[in-house]
Amino acid sequence: MIEQNGPVMNDQNPPDKKPAVELPTPADLPEDMATQPLPEQPADAMARIAELEAELAQLRDRWLRSEAEMQNLRTRTKREIEEARLYAVQKFARDVVEAADNLRRGLDALPAAQEGEAELLSKMRGGFEGVERAFLSILERNGVARHDAAGQPFDPELHQAMAQQPPPEGVAAGTVIQAWTPAWTLNGRLLKPAMVVVAGEGVSETA
Repeated sequence: MIEQNGPVMNDQNPPDKKPAVELPTPADLPEDMATQPLPEQPADAMARIAELEAELAQLRDRWLRSEAEMQNLRTRTKREIEEARLYAVQKFARDVVEAADNLRRGLDALPAAQEGEAELLSKMRGGFEGVERAFLSILERNGVARHDAAGQPFDPELHQAMAQQPPPEGVAAGTVIQAWTPAWTLNGRLLKPAMVVVAGEGVSETA
């Protein structure tokens, strides 16, 4: 019997050969990996980016609109607070200017100053005039102003026409030729209109 050194070669004992590598199937993968979606394709990614950019633009537009509305609200609230502060005394101021008008009527009712008049009358007139000046100064410091209308062009924002008369010589139509009361404003807002007589074009003497 012949002995052979080394491994015996036959069909049942082929030469050393590495076994084929078997690729895993989806069934062999862990469940969480098997259910993951495939990576997006470039076209899908670009579409997604465009979608996100559109959403970002929409959110930015909403934010800008909201910011503009908030700014308008802040401005309106500030204006309303300021107006409330400026005009909170409007009713009181209207009553005060009525007193100022009455004081002026009292002064107008006094006889015109003339030489040789009684000293008492001169002192009384001077005293009333001093009171009026001080009164008007106090009103002006608090935003109340008097506007004399006589000789001024008629202004519907300040004047209330009570009558029309033919214009005197040299006076243009539409001019206030007589003011029964002055106009009063509170911080630029009309408080009380002036009662005036206006020179009317084409108005006859008998009108």
